[in-house]
Amino acid sequence: MAEEPFLDDAEALPRLARITIIGVGMIGGSFALSLKGKGVVDEVVGYGRSRERLETAKNLGVIDRFSCDLTEAVTGADLIFLAAPIDASKRLLKELVSLVGPEVIITDAGSVKQEIISAARESLEEGLAMFIPGHPIAGKEKTGVTAADGALFVDHRVVLTPVEETNRYATQRVRRLWEIAGADVVEMDAMEHDRLLAMTSHLPHAVAFALVALLGEQQNAEEFFPLAAGGFYDLTRVASSDPVMWRDIFLNNKEPVLAGIDGYITVLERIRELIRLGNGTELEAIFEHARETRARIRTGRVV
Repeated sequence: MAEEPFLDDAEALPRLARITIIGVGMIGGSFALSLKGKGVVDEVVGYGRSRERLETAKNLGVIDRFSCDLTEAVTGADLIFLAAPIDASKRLLKELVSLVGPEVIITDAGSVKQEIISAARESLEEGLAMFIPGHPIAGKEKTGVTAADGALFVDHRVVLTPVEETNRYATQRVRRLWEIAGADVVEMDAMEHDRLLAMTSHLPHAVAFALVALLGEQQNAEEFFPLAAGGFYDLTRVASSDPVMWRDIFLNNKEPVLAGIDGYITVLERIRELIRLGNGTELEAIFEHARETRARIRTGRVV
């Protein structure tokens, strides 16, 4: 396939006649709303298994029409946005190879990149060049299309992890779409992405789920609920996230997540031992170092 640039001007708005959102939830819906709001897409088609949810998305103006038939949903699309859980996206890639031509851009929003790239390499054949692996690092604890927000990605980071085979002009076009949505776009190696996200996103979700599960397992757990102060609620906010999505993330980024959990257990064991010994000096030193590190994290974040 000849590599013709999609954009003559890097600052120009890339026009899309039709995009298909596979998985019209918070992320997929927010992507659709952001592009519709900027006037760069003529038609947004939604695809999913639940007709009721798709009807809700249409009634909210997130999509223009929908289909529960994948062939119908992707026909004529210039770009396909995979916003489904990772395992579902991997299965969908196998179906898409026979439904769309090699000129159609496919991009995704998965929080794990190595596994989705491997699936794309196995499934898409010559279409691999037009697959742009991506991950918008933005979201809310709420799920579903009713939580979609056209401003969700403004000043948030989006990571693209193209591989050697990736068409650079397709990457440029996807980058520009995210920039139009207000995101700060960076590119990095997929393995590095998965390692970093395991510590900064996946582990915190595991901790939040574990803390809430622990509370729920206490005898007469309801007695604790009125006393769950702001700190507990803030720390466990992300435990309201989609369980299916996070199941797939943990299992598809297994080794980095396990390494993060092991490290967290080591620190907890250290804190436990200092408490047991009554060693307030070292305990305070750990807390002070954590406070200083958090201040540095806030300084280095995009938002």
